[in-house]
Amino acid sequence: MHVNAIIVAAGEGKRMGGPISKTFLPIAGRPLVLRTLDRFFSTRSVEKVVVVVAEKDIRRGQELIQSDPNLRHRPWLLQAGGASRQESVRHGLEKLGLDCEIVAIHDGARPFISAALIDRCVDEASRSGAAVIGVPVRDTIKVVSADHWVKATPARDTLWEIQTPQAFRKELIVEAHNWGRLQAIEATDDAMLVEQMGQPVFLLEGERTNIKITIPEDVLLAEALLREGRVC
Repeated sequence: MHVNAIIVAAGEGKRMGGPISKTFLPIAGRPLVLRTLDRFFSTRSVEKVVVVVAEKDIRRGQELIQSDPNLRHRPWLLQAGGASRQESVRHGLEKLGLDCEIVAIHDGARPFISAALIDRCVDEASRSGAAVIGVPVRDTIKVVSADHWVKATPARDTLWEIQTPQAFRKELIVEAHNWGRLQAIEATDDAMLVEQMGQPVFLLEGERTNIKITIPEDVLLAEALLREGRVC
């Protein structure tokens, strides 16, 4: 089974602020994108990684990875992203190896995903075609109208917070992205495109430490997790 990964790190990171792209934000001294790459190159399953960054960051990303002694000799390549996450993933799909059978798609801003969970997600995708990871919600969720009136309260035991990676058979996710483009569907994650086509998606329980770095407070949390030894 030949497995490739796409790490999507092309967003502007507007909620983070600051003078540098979130992709290169240091987390306890190591750039965010390198921490994420560390995890994927620690798996038993992933053979190649496509890192999708903003076009303006291609040169910086190239220099950063090539200068890292742990990563420079690994099988990776950079690809310029698009105007949206969905378009960036499509660009990444174009760079997969010809022999790729399973692709794992991951947010570059989730640097603490465990190698074991990546492998479990890949294994499930090889069996079922599409697999996502998530954790049960812990708060009550309200469905609210545009003018802030509560419309419904879904049963909490049916709700999960979906994380990445999400893994798919290559032909399925390529078809889903092409279909979504033709239907002008802008999905919030890759699995949504597969779901909209009427294909089943299997859910695996994820990890609470698989946080996404989105706002400055997330950096504080990430560094606290590292200090406490809850992640490495």
